[in-house]
Amino acid sequence: MYTQFFQLKQAAFSIAPDPRYLFMSERHREALAHLLYGVGGGGGFVLLTGEIGAGKTTVCRCFMEQIPPHCKLAYIFNPKLSVEELLLSVCDEFGIVLAPRGAGPASVKVYVDAINAYLLASHGRGDNNVLIIDEAQNLSAEVLEQLRLLTNLETSERKLLQIILIGQPELRAMLARPELEQLAQRVIARYHLGSLSAGECAGYIAHRLAVAVAGATGPAPFPPRLMGLIHQLSQGVPRRINLLCDRALLGAYVENRREVSRAILRTAAAEVFGAARQRAGGGWRWPSVLAGVMAGALLSGAAAWQWLPRTVAPPASAARPAPLAPPAVAAVAPAPAATPAPADNGAALRALAALWGQALPEGQPCQVAAKLNLRCHQSHGGLDELRLLDRPAVLSLRDGAGAPTYAVLTALGDAGATLRVGGVDSQLSLDALAARFDGSFVTFWRAPRSWRDEVTAGDRGPDVDWLARRLAQMHGLARPADNEALDANLQRLLREFQQGQKLKADGVAGPKTFIRLIQLDGAKEPRLLSQTQGADAVAGK
Repeated sequence: MYTQFFQLKQAAFSIAPDPRYLFMSERHREALAHLLYGVGGGGGFVLLTGEIGAGKTTVCRCFMEQIPPHCKLAYIFNPKLSVEELLLSVCDEFGIVLAPRGAGPASVKVYVDAINAYLLASHGRGDNNVLIIDEAQNLSAEVLEQLRLLTNLETSERKLLQIILIGQPELRAMLARPELEQLAQRVIARYHLGSLSAGECAGYIAHRLAVAVAGATGPAPFPPRLMGLIHQLSQGVPRRINLLCDRALLGAYVENRREVSRAILRTAAAEVFGAARQRAGGGWRWPSVLAGVMAGALLSGAAAWQWLPRTVAPPASAARPAPLAPPAVAAVAPAPAATPAPADNGAALRALAALWGQALPEGQPCQVAAKLNLRCHQSHGGLDELRLLDRPAVLSLRDGAGAPTYAVLTALGDAGATLRVGGVDSQLSLDALAARFDGSFVTFWRAPRSWRDEVTAGDRGPDVDWLARRLAQMHGLARPADNEALDANLQRLLREFQQGQKLKADGVAGPKTFIRLIQLDGAKEPRLLSQTQGADAVAGK
């Protein structure tokens, strides 16, 4: 309807998975790298999780296009199946012909025997087999256990079936259950796909408009000043961005405007996200109320703290007053549109720096901290990566469509976590945290002398010397000479270390590799896990 008005060839923000509109953010590229690493990592399970509409299917399609020729792919997108139905689906996808049988359905043993015979024959031909299961949060515990048993078939070098599980965040909680511990231990790579940053959100919109434009146009329908609000209302989720922008363009067309305004954008958000009721007087051209969205935005700061435990709980029958935010909330401003939210939360980062014994002066926290050799490391790996890195961090938390709020995670246990807000510690369960944690966090670490962004093959210098000495010490080797290049032998030791630490074993030493090397060297620095947990985690790696 609005395409000709804005001189577009077609709707730029359709939710159909058109490959021409593919926009690979840094997070999507990293998720794709995890899947590709998992295929070459010797088998087992690879886990990709993300919120609804985060782009998991996009990543999966890119991955399927990059599968090597010697890999046979099976894809199951409807996993609400019994054990027998799932095994039959696996046979159908791989083209496995079952032996003739008598009357009645085939047993689990018939399916498993046929799959095992097929995998052995494929291995003999030098082929790999990859099974992708989408919407894996719908799998039952019984089916997950059967999948684990399918990966028991292995050689001395690798498992013969690699399984990729793609699902919503609750999939991570499922695999954390005690009865699925054996499966969880076979996950060789996992990644949680977070939402787009404000800068990526702007790039995403510009990319889709550039693909859809039919010719020379006037001003962009979404001016730069709206990008922060679009990111806030959509929470940076690609599908929500599409829904919001599509409805906003329709609204601008209805009002005969070449540019989307803030009022149009908020009204569109109310319509597509159901944040407001229709105005009784019918004054709006769209069936929504802008005031409802504005009220929701004003309350988002306080509502974000409703999940924090309270010292005295009101009686169930009493009317519960609106929760009040701690004093520190006033100092926690939403992130500017140009940079990722966690790095802009100065108050929380200064509180985090205090755990390192540093009082950061005013200014950009990460830049100021770097002068004290305290480096910022931003990531989107969620609680799994935080356990691996074992250090306090500033978390980006969401509660509704408003801007994120921030808290310092100071402790993480098997059943709960401790968050510090405004100098006050609060305990909450992992389920409560997972419901509001989008996977984005920023932490500090101390780098070796002359640190560069990453150390790769052929590099030399003080940071390469430090890396070589540390790896040689771990293997009981002689101290290497200084100013030697990162050669094939050192890269082999590096990959072995990375694989043992469940890092991406690419032979490139980035912050995560150095963090683990420094920790295992016994450095005195803030830790996230208790001493017992930390020792167990290191022993398990």
